[in-house]
Amino acid sequence: MKISNTIKLATLALTLGLTTSSFAQDGAMEMKKDKKMMKKEKMMMETKMVGGAEMYPNKNIIENAVNSKDHTTLVAAVKAAELVETLKGEGPFTVFAPTNEAFEKLPKGTVETLLMTENKAKLQSILTYHVVAGKVSAMDLMKMIKDGNGKAELTTVNGGTLTAMLKAKKVQLKDAAGNISTVTIADVNQSNGIIHVIDAVVLPGM
Repeated sequence: MKISNTIKLATLALTLGLTTSSFAQDGAMEMKKDKKMMKKEKMMMETKMVGGAEMYPNKNIIENAVNSKDHTTLVAAVKAAELVETLKGEGPFTVFAPTNEAFEKLPKGTVETLLMTENKAKLQSILTYHVVAGKVSAMDLMKMIKDGNGKAELTTVNGGTLTAMLKAKKVQLKDAAGNISTVTIADVNQSNGIIHVIDAVVLPGM
């Protein structure tokens, strides 16, 4: 009788121990998830400085971009291509935004030519090649690159493909012509998506 009771008590203690351990593990996992979610929410609420101006997460892509001194050429191009209303839309969009210096790297006269009314279709094609449907953060990009063994293919709104890679912990983009652009400011959150500032214009195969 004593042996039987001892076995029952031991079994009960083991069951309680396993249950407690399970609860503890579940609790730890939930706390980890909560911390990750809080970190993500905090990042989404942060304002970042771009072109000497604060970028507010409660404003849309156009409302923020017009305030950046580093993106006056991009804004002018978006207006000339009649894409303002599109980028003010609900989205979400991921925009790889070239700086003024990025546009200056293009052959002399290229920007002026693209801004001409007769070249609107070509300009639209180039600009939409910088946009990906959905909200893709730097963390998302890095995971995609890791899962793709060092490369991730991004389908742009233009219909073309950008190849994302990592170099010295920075995300780089390779365009259809093999040109490389580097993300210099990542995760600039917008109310209708996200902006990643890049240091070179990416071009679709044309």
